[in-house]
Amino acid sequence: MTSLPPLREVIARHGLSASKALGQNFLLDRQLLSRIAAIPGDLSGATAYEVGPGPGGLTGALLDAGAAVTAVERDRRCIPALEELGALFPGKLTLLEEDALKVDEVALVGRGAHVVSNLPYNVGTALLLRWLGAEWAPWWSSLTLMFQKEVAERIVAAPGEDAYGRLAVAAQWRASPRIALQVHRSAFVPPPKVASAVVHIVPAEEPEGVQLAVLERLTAAAFGQRRKMLRQSLKGVPDALDALATLGIAAERRAETVSVPEWVALAKSLSSSSG
Repeated sequence: MTSLPPLREVIARHGLSASKALGQNFLLDRQLLSRIAAIPGDLSGATAYEVGPGPGGLTGALLDAGAAVTAVERDRRCIPALEELGALFPGKLTLLEEDALKVDEVALVGRGAHVVSNLPYNVGTALLLRWLGAEWAPWWSSLTLMFQKEVAERIVAAPGEDAYGRLAVAAQWRASPRIALQVHRSAFVPPPKVASAVVHIVPAEEPEGVQLAVLERLTAAAFGQRRKMLRQSLKGVPDALDALATLGIAAERRAETVSVPEWVALAKSLSSSSG
């Protein structure tokens, strides 16, 4: 274990402050950061990919856990602090000053990396959907991501729950998400207005014969009019009502009552009919 300087000292020495425009909230508790770094399992000799490392709190925990870390940070104010951290772990930290939404992750880190990140709130969901929409098996081995608690609950929600919607289906149809850790707002500097949670996601086997575009079209139509019965919300999707009848899914139901396996079965039926 390397002796890391207190994060408050790092922030003060480099004159850093969290940027609201970049969705930053710095996490300073070294013990909590170590718990987050431990969620993916043993990282000794593994590759970790981090977006938005800021002053390097989680980065240090990942390096301390034995990972080689590739970090993407678009805030150049944080680069000197990260370079200082990298000097403590020679050859273990690769920095890229870039917008994470524009990065080719496979070219950057290859396959098998563990994504571990306290995601900037303003791009968190967009990045998650991008990673979930990757080809299967995906380039990542696991995702360990900090979100606002409300977003985390939407990712793991079950049918019938208020939070259940498109994000739950996208996360659960070929992956297994769980809330691994809840984090109080007081752990951050500055404290956000809401609580946070760490979600851990591992890829599962992809159902055969399902086109992602078809599944997305179905859930967009149904959850876009979630108060309406399926017979109304899906009438604009070709062959959807016939598929409901064939599968025995009552057209009087609403989107939030349809399970992920049922959405998958419906998408598979329409994927085969669309060729």
